[in-house]
Amino acid sequence: MRALIQRVTKARVSVDGSCVGECGAGAVILVCAMPDDTPVTVENLAGKIAKLRIFKDANGKMNLSLLQSGGQALVVSQFTLAADTARGNRPGFSGAAKPDVAERLYLQFVDALQTLGIETQTGQFGADMALELTNDGPVTLWLDTAD
Repeated sequence: MRALIQRVTKARVSVDGSCVGECGAGAVILVCAMPDDTPVTVENLAGKIAKLRIFKDANGKMNLSLLQSGGQALVVSQFTLAADTARGNRPGFSGAAKPDVAERLYLQFVDALQTLGIETQTGQFGADMALELTNDGPVTLWLDTAD
């Protein structure tokens, strides 16, 4: 599973001009399920993200996790994180999990974050979405469970 995490002060995702999910201070998490991902992969990634110390403490140092900071999460599915750009100029996306599998794993990821106690909202799986965010820092991290 791949994830791009952005520390934000606020974010919202819309479909056809209507807001379907939003968060205040916390993280936007773009996720992409890969063919070999399992429920264990999902749980491990959610746990890792929840505990990443990327939020400022009272001294302004990145020393707090999403859990410790009380931040919120906005999780958006993004199959383009599986882009293969090795050949030509048009990215290929055949490395991503098939949509039915990807949606199941995406929903399990959201559930895992919520079970850990993180207030979580989502985009709409498979929809053409518009994502607005204010990146805080900026802090942006890439995680790939295959690494």
